[in-house]
Amino acid sequence: MLRSIIFAAALAFSGAALAQTAPSASDIASYSGLHLAAHEGRVDDINRLVAEGADVNARDRAGRTPAHVAAFASNDAALTALAQGGADMNALENRVYDVLTIAAVANDPEMVSLAMELGNKPDLITSVYDGTALIAAAHLGHHEVVARLVEGGAPLDHVNNLVWTALMEAVVLGDGGPDHIKTVQILVDAGADQTIPDRDGATPLEHARSRGYRKIVNILE
Repeated sequence: MLRSIIFAAALAFSGAALAQTAPSASDIASYSGLHLAAHEGRVDDINRLVAEGADVNARDRAGRTPAHVAAFASNDAALTALAQGGADMNALENRVYDVLTIAAVANDPEMVSLAMELGNKPDLITSVYDGTALIAAAHLGHHEVVARLVEGGAPLDHVNNLVWTALMEAVVLGDGGPDHIKTVQILVDAGADQTIPDRDGATPLEHARSRGYRKIVNILE
């Protein structure tokens, strides 16, 4: 148990280096064509460029397609136009993120639902941690996103390469506050397996008890 707590603390400090990276100012300055239109949400230009034969899955220097750029900019209409133009909604950029996980981390419930409607698979394996959009959202306590992903069929019990499920991350990497409490409640109500342990054999309930997360303990008990 202690080793898991130390591991979680270390991950919290190192995670920033592996986090999603939105287009920088220099990236945006270099954009043209579909990448620029996606960033700025210019649907007419997207439709025109697609009709002219522009590569809808072209990559920038970080491996982002125009769809990734639209997701980072929270441009729903642009994302829809790109998908209708043939964009690969399950493409992964260089940090192994898809549109759905980008939207989940950004706490953008509307784009989460839209991405799934446009064909982004909720069970896609993403990030260097071999996780899912649901695990990412649960980690951050984005409970409305978690609810939409669950409704969309996201796998509840996927175990990433840290040996954590969405439920485990909501406890181990959460703060025990209202957002993570709601997240845990949604996952439990949906039927998440509470018995799946971490690499040390500790369950989410044991971690919640060790952290003094009384309300989460009550849900898990």
